[in-house]
Amino acid sequence: MLSEERRRKILDLVQRDGRVVVTDLARRFSTSLITIRKDLEHLHQQGRIERAHGGALPLDAAALRDPSLHEKERMHRKEKLRVAAAAAQLVQPGHVIILDSGTTSTAVARATKHIPNLTVITNAVNIAAELAGTDVEVILTGGVLRKNSFSLVGPLAEDSLRHITADLLFLAVDGFDIAYGLTTPNLLEARVNRVMMESAKATVVVCDASKFGRRSLSLIAPTSAVQQTITDNKISSRHLRGLREAGVKVIVV
Repeated sequence: MLSEERRRKILDLVQRDGRVVVTDLARRFSTSLITIRKDLEHLHQQGRIERAHGGALPLDAAALRDPSLHEKERMHRKEKLRVAAAAAQLVQPGHVIILDSGTTSTAVARATKHIPNLTVITNAVNIAAELAGTDVEVILTGGVLRKNSFSLVGPLAEDSLRHITADLLFLAVDGFDIAYGLTTPNLLEARVNRVMMESAKATVVVCDASKFGRRSLSLIAPTSAVQQTITDNKISSRHLRGLREAGVKVIVV
């Protein structure tokens, strides 16, 4: 297959599926990962796709790239604070909770740090710093630091999480398509998030209403893996109904 023909087919797949992953494309076209990465970079330089870690997104999905923590902090701030306050109501003295990286998770950390005998397990360096000097016992996973999110990812992070059990995971997501599941722009982050879900007795998704109906590059887990969701009152009736039909308990703030 000629390179231009392969690139046209890749572009068709991006538009049809809303995302492509390098490893999947290499298998589909029986070629190397390096060749696929060059194809994606070529299409990106032409302004035809949005390049993402591990794959690509259509141009209209640019909002689902991987913005920095600083960028995210300015978005939906009031809604995140309300969501975090509701999340804190679920935490009891003596609980062990997991917090993933992200600004909503950071807000949850701030809202729960007064709870007695609380243990927080996190892969977020900024959350560990936020809780330093408080009475909260903080367990920080190992791993490779991602500069965009201040999170630790990779085998060390995943292995450390497999050796613990937590009462609750508060999981912030970049996209929540009820028919598809929870997504994030980074493949390594998605892997860590999946292990977090396996290690917690219950998963509570904490996100503002703008995340619903959006799909990012990397699938974390299907909606059926979620026990509860906390979101703000801008959630549409369609998405609220979809969550409840999927058996997810919803708290609207």
